[in-house]
Amino acid sequence: MASPQDYSSAIDPDYSAKQENQTLSVWALTALVVGSMVGAGIFTLPGRFGRATGVVGALIAWLIAGVGMLMLAFVFQNLAQRKPNLDSGVFIYAKAGFGNYIGFLAALAFWASTCVGNVSYFVLIKSTLGEFFPVFGNGDTVAAVIGSSIIIWLFHFMILRGVQQAAGVNTIVTIAKIVPILTFIFILLFAFNPEVFVGNLMGGQGYDEPLWQQVRDTMLVTVFVFIGIEGASIYSRYAEKRSDVGVATVLGFVGVLCLLIMVTVLPYGLLPRAELATLRNPSMAGALEVVVGRWGNMFISVGLLIAVLGAFLAWTLFAAEVPFMAAKNNLMPNFLNRENAQKVPARSLWMTNLVVQAFLIVTLFAENAFDLALELTSAMALIPYLTVAAYALKLALTRETYERDSTTRNRELFIALIATAYSILMLVAGGLDKLLLAALILAPGTILFFLARREQRLKIFTPVEWFVFTVAAIAAITALVGLLSGQIAF
Repeated sequence: MASPQDYSSAIDPDYSAKQENQTLSVWALTALVVGSMVGAGIFTLPGRFGRATGVVGALIAWLIAGVGMLMLAFVFQNLAQRKPNLDSGVFIYAKAGFGNYIGFLAALAFWASTCVGNVSYFVLIKSTLGEFFPVFGNGDTVAAVIGSSIIIWLFHFMILRGVQQAAGVNTIVTIAKIVPILTFIFILLFAFNPEVFVGNLMGGQGYDEPLWQQVRDTMLVTVFVFIGIEGASIYSRYAEKRSDVGVATVLGFVGVLCLLIMVTVLPYGLLPRAELATLRNPSMAGALEVVVGRWGNMFISVGLLIAVLGAFLAWTLFAAEVPFMAAKNNLMPNFLNRENAQKVPARSLWMTNLVVQAFLIVTLFAENAFDLALELTSAMALIPYLTVAAYALKLALTRETYERDSTTRNRELFIALIATAYSILMLVAGGLDKLLLAALILAPGTILFFLARREQRLKIFTPVEWFVFTVAAIAAITALVGLLSGQIAF
């Protein structure tokens, strides 16, 4: 998970009007996709995979993720061409295909995933600093929460004042992300030990976890690092050609997948899996330190801190934009459809950072704060991804938009079917507890939908929507009971 690159439109909704003649080439759109996906998650992969699986399990996990996410990339490509008028965010597909309440839930889930994702940034920042300042621990101490809170509200009030030009920040963040990653890969290629690598194929001596369980334990990690695949779709209105959106999505996806595989697999040729598993986050820093010494840890850590702070700025803007755009589409109450004098969606921003602050406090009580934030972010993001895939599937099944172009229908039907199945598989593999925790956010959050419908003097739910809400409410109550009884680990 990383940052949308063009912050300006997120801060100033009139930005596109001001720049109506400005377009983005296919390569610029590809850069948006790469920048949106390459973020904090990639810096944690060596240790995160080391705790779960060996080389074979890792390769199977990336194969599944690669195929599934490639199908999602194709879905975004197809929808960009078939529904060019739908460019208000991924949640708009859910609204178009399945009604207002499902559209609202997709928007709320996507917004919540960005909020929890921002919490994971702060846990990772403080864990990184904890290597040098023990008071921050693994990012889940009182000192870490206080320090993170100060940064949150400094950024908050800076954004409220208006941040119209972010090109300089964008350049620094991009360099800070890519240079350490490429350096890490280059050095580990020369330090690669084939004997250690072979010993890690199935996880190492004495590691008897079933292969399917090893793969399952990595599934939400692979989703987390791909969040942002919709980057080109979000900025589709700037594309020179609508077809460029899909091409950029696929090109960016393939490039990022290669980076992710190398960062995951190369450390297996450096240390036994059991030692990789003990590396503290960011584990990429610890792995490089083994090869080049302390400076390697500091090099990765500094790059990560710059990248993650920049990513937090961008995702805060993006998170505030989601309720703002949902309110414009009548899915959230009108009070969120307001801007201050600097054209910042201030009320949406306040709601976003108050929720981030609340989640940050919760990390004090979590056993492994970063893993919890990572997995919950992934589970929440999968909900709108599922609705996007399901909408594409619905179009193919009903033949909508295929009246004059039926030649590609079977291919696109197959793509949408695989993307839908993959999204469901990831939700199931992530575990029922993550879905229940997601419901604990979605069910109470429905009050925003209730307020929006009351403002519009419209019926709250259709019969089908009543059923969906009832299921969400039961799941939320189950999650609350599970947390209080200790049956759901936190």
